[in-house]
Amino acid sequence: MAVKKISWRCIVTSCCITKEETEECRPKKDVTKQISFQRLSLMDLSNPSSTTLSEDLSISLAGSNLCVFTLQELKLITQSFSSSNFLGEGGFGPVHKGFIDDKLRPGLKAQPVAVKLLDLEGMQGHREWLAEVIFLGQLRHPHLVKLIGYCCEDEHRLLVYEYMPRGSLESQLFRRYSATLPWSARMKIALGAAKGLAFLHEAENPVIYRDFKASNILLDSDYTAKLSDFGLAKDGPEGDDTHVSTRVMGTQGYAAPEYIMTGHLTALSDVYSFGVVLLELLTGRKSVDKSRPHREQNLAEWARPMLNDPKKLARVMDPRLEGQYSESGARKAAALAYRCLSHRPKMRPTMSTVVKTLEPLKDFDDIPIGPFVYTVPMEIDPLQKEEGKEKEGKRRNGHRHRSHQLRHGHKHHHQDVRSPNKSPVHSDSAHSGHNHRNGLNYPLRNC
Repeated sequence: MAVKKISWRCIVTSCCITKEETEECRPKKDVTKQISFQRLSLMDLSNPSSTTLSEDLSISLAGSNLCVFTLQELKLITQSFSSSNFLGEGGFGPVHKGFIDDKLRPGLKAQPVAVKLLDLEGMQGHREWLAEVIFLGQLRHPHLVKLIGYCCEDEHRLLVYEYMPRGSLESQLFRRYSATLPWSARMKIALGAAKGLAFLHEAENPVIYRDFKASNILLDSDYTAKLSDFGLAKDGPEGDDTHVSTRVMGTQGYAAPEYIMTGHLTALSDVYSFGVVLLELLTGRKSVDKSRPHREQNLAEWARPMLNDPKKLARVMDPRLEGQYSESGARKAAALAYRCLSHRPKMRPTMSTVVKTLEPLKDFDDIPIGPFVYTVPMEIDPLQKEEGKEKEGKRRNGHRHRSHQLRHGHKHHHQDVRSPNKSPVHSDSAHSGHNHRNGLNYPLRNC
């Protein structure tokens, strides 16, 4: 039996398509059985401007185990998208936390979820929503976020994902007033994200992620990294093609220079973006930071020349790590970032090579122990101890004697000679002020 390729006209319909045309392209039962053997591709999209999705989407994705939720169900689990359940907002739209179980629908696994609502006036639209459903509905991997289901009612477009309790790498790495992300967690995140990209690049029908960045890497409770937001993902080149020509899209600071200049997209474009994120993990700096001096605003341009120089590497490492990282691991990770950030795409490693390089780094144990000072108490001879007590007693008696004389207007014959214009107290404060102004040293104080 010949396998018939499904056209996107069966999936995305427009108002001008007639009922007869829709019936004509509706896949037969024997064809839908072949879906698991040939992944649907966005390159089959015949009408990207369409805003209405037919019931054929759920038929075509049969076997993907995606749930088709109603808008009312999603309102119920998010308490009508309450602000108390608000998790954040990106280019797609706001994200709210919810909870699903078999009470909502029989057979559903009880678990928290993240519900992403398409902002109709936002930066992304129906096509990006559809790309997420198509890619994540058919691709499954431990380092890709799991799409549980979607909703398509009238103009409403929603996506339901597994909930990732630690949020994005961006929030963990750059937020203020929080504990620094430890070295071991950074290497684990880099390795997990690399495995996710490698899976996409090496799939039977390769996928170019196109928007690899810190905010699109989500973390679960034990810092397992998962790629999310496939709105800009593209199918890789087919046959003898070396690249995909496309409109330049992505995020400043992460996009590969050759892609920005030519619009030619390859898997090596993703490798460059990975190098930027790896650099962010090493330095604790954002890919683009306008608050820094001009020459340091673009992270890749500023840091790359120093990555292969062990003497200069310490200058780019995240100071918040306070030296608590593997020096040999940092050198290997920096050398890898250097290769990923090459302006010559062919000099960059593949993502499978990146994974092999990072794999041993998570187990490096030459992390220095933090500074710890312990003062050993001196052993005192019993006789010296008694003499010390005797001297201390005399000192205290002398202090009480001097205090008694001062209260009664007497002068002690050991009193220091001072300027007649300054009392002892005034003199001390004057000297203190003078020393402070001239930067002189003071005894350390316990605060």
